[in-house]
Amino acid sequence: MDEVKYPVLTEKTIRLLEKNQYTSDVNLKSTKTEIKQWIERFFNVKVMAMNSHRPPGKKKRIGPIIGHSVRYKRMIITLRSGYSIPLFSNK
Repeated sequence: MDEVKYPVLTEKTIRLLEKNQYTSDVNLKSTKTEIKQWIERFFNVKVMAMNSHRPPGKKKRIGPIIGHSVRYKRMIITLRSGYSIPLFSNK
C-alpha cells in the first residue's frame, strides 16, 4: 500500500472518471510498471494505459532559508471498459 498514497479529487479528475480514468498521487520513486502491477493485483482490474507527471514543488520560506515542499508523482490510470475502482469505502 506504500505505492499509491491517495486518490486525487478535483474538477478535472471527476470529469476524467466519466472516461474511466482514475488519478492518484503515488510514491516519487515508483515506476509505471510497479504501479500497474500493484493496481491490477489489489483492485482486480485491467489497466489499459498510464500517464504520469511530477508537478513542481511549491517554495516554502522558513526565516532566511528557502526550501521546497515535498514532491510527488501523479498518475492517470485508464482502465479497460467494464472495470472500475471504488474510490470511497462503504463505512
